Amino acid sequence: MLKTRIIPVLYLMNGLIVRSEGFREFKVIGNPINQLERLNDWLADELVYIDITRDGDYDLRRDDMKLKGADDVIGILRQISKSAFMPLTFGGRIKSIEDVDSFIHNGADKVLINSQAYHQPGLVTEVAEKYGSQAMVVGIDVHREGDGHAMYVDQGRTRVDDDPLAYARQAEERGAGEIMLNSIDRDGSAEGYDTDIISAMAAAVRIPVIACGGVGTFEHFRPGIDKGHASAVAAGNIFHFTENAYKRAKKQLHRRGYNVRYPNDI
Repeated sequence: MLKTRIIPVLYLMNGLIVRSEGFREFKVIGNPINQLERLNDWLADELVYIDITRDGDYDLRRDDMKLKGADDVIGILRQISKSAFMPLTFGGRIKSIEDVDSFIHNGADKVLINSQAYHQPGLVTEVAEKYGSQAMVVGIDVHREGDGHAMYVDQGRTRVDDDPLAYARQAEERGAGEIMLNSIDRDGSAEGYDTDIISAMAAAVRIPVIACGGVGTFEHFRPGIDKGHASAVAAGNIFHFTENAYKRAKKQLHRRGYNVRYPNDI
């Protein structure tokens, strides 16, 4: 039986790690390498970096947080991949197979494509055929509206009419190996996962669904697994602000009988 993965998500803006809330508010946390070192120590299952830089400028700004020799996201990836002890997924601002080539050739194990998977659906197939479905993660951002959920692209700024579940099935047919489902209205809320849409999507596709958005306590991981039936549960903010958070989250789930990768397995 496959183990449930616990995945930290780090958001990059202008080369710095930021805390995200509602896809609108961002607070600088630190540089990407410092966060990586902590997660290496905690034996993270995987690590997702998403570049959410919006203005096209890649000025690393704060001198105390700069990475020497890293002037763009590829430079950051190159440094991270030298030190990472876990699989790396990189996403954000990927517009072509050439962009994917750069990420894979510089250390990414997978790419996460969100908006361009919608705008250029053939890109999903192109990546899957070149690198395998296991390297192609399609991101889907949703927002609860009444009794249902609407899908958004362009970093949560553009609402589209597509049904998220039908779109996920199409992504699977095109070659996606995983779906990363992010709830915009839960992002940074610390209210827990939106298990309604997670469970619906997990039932709609055969590929793994990674749940993201809303984790505020370690207890929030459990509904994502039990009610959402997610193959992996992801979070960002809780791993920034809670002492030894990743290690403690794993320990708590392991003690409660969840099938997670724990140090005894390694």
